[in-house]
Amino acid sequence: MKIQVDMAARQGAGQSRFRNPDIRFMSEDAMKAFEDTASAGPSSGAAAERSGRPKTVFAALREEVFSPSLSFLMEAHNGLSAKIVEEAGFRGIWASGLTGSASLGLRDSNEASWTQVLDTLEYMADATSLPILVDGDTGYGNFNNVRRLVRKLCERGIAGVCIEDKLFPKTNSFIGEAQPLADIDEFCGRIKAGKDSQTDDDFVLVARIEALISGRGMEEALRRAEAYHAAGADAILIHSKKSTATEIFEFTERWANRSPVVIVPTMYYATSTDLFRQAGISTIIWANHLLRSSMTAMRETARRIFEDQSLREVEGRVASVRDIFALVGNAELEAAERRYLPGKAAPKAVVLAASRGDLGDLTRDQPKCMIDVRGQSLLQRLVSTLGDSGLRDVTVVRGYRKEAVAVPGIKTVDNDRFAETGEVFSLAQARKALDGEAVVAYGDVLFRRYILDGLMSSEGDIVVAVDGLSLSVKDPKKTVRDLVAADRPYSGSYLDDTPVHLKSMSESIPSAEVSGEWIGLARFSTQGSAWLRAEIDLIEAEGLLETADLPLLLTRLAAKHPVVVQYFTAHWLDVDTLSDLADARNFT
Repeated sequence: MKIQVDMAARQGAGQSRFRNPDIRFMSEDAMKAFEDTASAGPSSGAAAERSGRPKTVFAALREEVFSPSLSFLMEAHNGLSAKIVEEAGFRGIWASGLTGSASLGLRDSNEASWTQVLDTLEYMADATSLPILVDGDTGYGNFNNVRRLVRKLCERGIAGVCIEDKLFPKTNSFIGEAQPLADIDEFCGRIKAGKDSQTDDDFVLVARIEALISGRGMEEALRRAEAYHAAGADAILIHSKKSTATEIFEFTERWANRSPVVIVPTMYYATSTDLFRQAGISTIIWANHLLRSSMTAMRETARRIFEDQSLREVEGRVASVRDIFALVGNAELEAAERRYLPGKAAPKAVVLAASRGDLGDLTRDQPKCMIDVRGQSLLQRLVSTLGDSGLRDVTVVRGYRKEAVAVPGIKTVDNDRFAETGEVFSLAQARKALDGEAVVAYGDVLFRRYILDGLMSSEGDIVVAVDGLSLSVKDPKKTVRDLVAADRPYSGSYLDDTPVHLKSMSESIPSAEVSGEWIGLARFSTQGSAWLRAEIDLIEAEGLLETADLPLLLTRLAAKHPVVVQYFTAHWLDVDTLSDLADARNFT
């Protein structure tokens, strides 16, 4: 169909596109309501910007609805999904009644009380800076319920509400046929009560028309739109459950931009968005797709874990725990703790990165730790993981091509004899960093954060991270391993919390005695660090400092002090070969 749009209504400096020059057919009341709405349009937020005041969420939503370009609101149903909407780049949120109810395991029939809805909205408003337009169903009753609802929404920083002209308790629009509608005058009373009760001038009230959904026809839809507009509604949401947008376009053509028009194209999703632009639509609501997509993902994940009785095929396909921490703002809490809690010495980390590595041309001009893995060096990725676990004081022991070791925020010490000395000699160059709680790590290892978090939360004075299944799943061609003999093997039971202690570590432990493989990551408490320094001094006094490796050092410590073994399975790798490097790129 050909879409005719009153383009003159969108032109002229400083004018809203909803100022229709042909308003001769409007009643006196409608004219006044239109002028009031237009004057209260985007000007309030603009005035705030001119005065230097920060724009409120109320002004931000009004600006979206009255924008001369098409706006979009994305559905969210809780605080986490609200954060995801903001992360994606949307400028506003639709707090859906359907998905909010469904997320509680309830039907979209007002089974959740409006105070329960308010609680959810409060979490959403706290979680995001975006303005929220809430699906207010019918307003949860008559005019009195609506005015209390609007006051409570304003108190919680909810920028607007959409109420529909149906009866309480509501039934979802896509269920059944010919649902009863509210009396026009009664619904106008709800609109007036809501507008009279708002405590912010920029609060947006959208009137949702169900006439097309209920089979009442276009004339009834237009009659109701006119009445709701005259009653003070800031915008009109015209709803349809047809698979094409034909009646939406007919409505907008005949409505002629007398006020903003909002649509929900859930059923007519195949219609081009450009056609909505041409029709002068104000705002599109993507109404329920985050919940629907999450249901698909949760079903597949639950099915896979149930069938496999394992997480092996799932772990790499779902969001990481680290991603959750980042999204909910753990970094801000850590910063606040540093500011407000009594001073506590922060743990440190020492990274051994002096060796060249043998990866051909890749390590000709740089050490192995600086090889690029999807846009970041191995060392940068390791330092980021350490930082995410609260270890931001990181000392890196450099050696080969030391000038190439450059990562923001690190400290460096040098082992200029890297070619002729071993790991303990490198560690000895960082003795000063081994003061208080500390983590020691190889510079060519990658691991999931939960492994480090497990070490950091352990009560042991010395804790080593050991893969209990490494020998059965890793490359059998790999000959150099830091094998571990412990006093108890890995059991695989989540209920088994019996302490396990290191007996010895080397690359030549008899296979019958091997409990797993050390990944090159260890944590030392303040006491553990003192023992570590003392053992390094003793090794030096014995003339072994230049040749000793970390397995020897840890074995010597285990002979004198408890060294706790923290078992885990997979989710780490060390980069020794080009094949390992390919795995590292998949790992990240």
